[in-house]
Amino acid sequence: MPEPDPERAAYDPLGPGPHESIAPTGQGGAMDLALEEGESLEKELGGAPAGPQEKARSLWSDAWHQLRRNPVFLVSTLLILFLVVISIWPQLIASGDPLQCDLSKSQQGSSPGHPFGYDTQGCDVYTRTVYGARASITVGICATLGAALLGSALGGLAGFFGGWGDALLSRVADIFFGIPVVLGGLVFLSVVTSTTVWPVVGFIVLLGWPQLARIARGSVITAKQNDYVQAARALGAGNGRMLLRHVAPNAIAPVIVVATIALGTYIALEATLSFLGVGLRPPTVSWGIDISNAASQIRNAPHMLLYPAGALSITVLAFIMLGDAVRDALDPKLR
Repeated sequence: MPEPDPERAAYDPLGPGPHESIAPTGQGGAMDLALEEGESLEKELGGAPAGPQEKARSLWSDAWHQLRRNPVFLVSTLLILFLVVISIWPQLIASGDPLQCDLSKSQQGSSPGHPFGYDTQGCDVYTRTVYGARASITVGICATLGAALLGSALGGLAGFFGGWGDALLSRVADIFFGIPVVLGGLVFLSVVTSTTVWPVVGFIVLLGWPQLARIARGSVITAKQNDYVQAARALGAGNGRMLLRHVAPNAIAPVIVVATIALGTYIALEATLSFLGVGLRPPTVSWGIDISNAASQIRNAPHMLLYPAGALSITVLAFIMLGDAVRDALDPKLR
C-alpha cells in the first residue's frame, strides 16, 4: 500500500471549495480573516477602524459644543459684543458730541452726516443713540454681577447649611418680592440727587438679589444630595471644601441662565426709571431719557422716538436670546 504524500493536503470531507481559504489563516483561524475582511470592508465604505471610546465631555464642554452650533447664540453674541465695543469706544462709529446741540435744527429730519435727524434741543439723535449704549450696558452688567454675586452667596449658604439661616433668608426674600419694582424705584431714587449710574445699579441689586438667591438655594439643595457629595463627606471633607469643590460648580448653571436673562430685564428697568424721571438724569446720555423727551413729540418728530427705542429693544432682545440659548445648552431636560 503506498504511503500518503506529506506534500498533499489532508482530506477534507467537505470537498474543495472557497472554505479552504480559511485553513492557512494562522492561529486565529476564521476569526482573523473575519476581522481583516471587516476592516477592509469598512475602508471601502469610507469609514475608519473602530478606535478607543471617545472621552466623555463635562457639562460645560458639552454646553459649549452645543452653543457653537446654535445660530441664536452666535447672532446674539455678535450683537452683544458690538454693543459692548461701542459702549466703550462710541467714537468708533460716532464722531460728534452728544451734548452739542443747535436749536436752529430742532426736530429736523435726517440730513447728510446726520442720518437720524435732530431732537427738540437740536442734538444729533444718531450720536446720542450711540452714546446711550454706554449707560444702559453699564447698568445692566454691573447690576447683574452685583445681584448674582450677592444672591448666589446668600442663597448658596442658606441652602447648604439650612436651619434658622435658611428660614430667615426665605422670609427676607419674601419681603423684597412683595415690593413693586417701579414703585420702589420711584420712592428710593426720588431722594437721590446723583447723576451717575451707581444709584440705579444699587437699587436694581437691592431688589434683584432675592430672585437669584432663591434659584441658588434650590440648586444647592439639589446638588448636596448627590452621591459624590455624600462620598466626600464620608471621606472627611470639610464644609468649605465640599461647598467650593463639589456643590458650587454643579449648582451654578441655573444661576448663570437666570442672570443672563435678567440682564436684559435690568436694562429695560433702567430705561423705564429714566423715562419716569427718577433713574439717570441729564447730562447723562441714556436711551430712557431720550425716549422720555421724545414721547410728547411723537406726532411731530417720530424719528426722535424711533431710533433710541429701537436700540433699546434690540439690546434687550439680544440678551434674552443669549439667555435662552444658554438655558437650552445647560438644561439636560431640553436636549
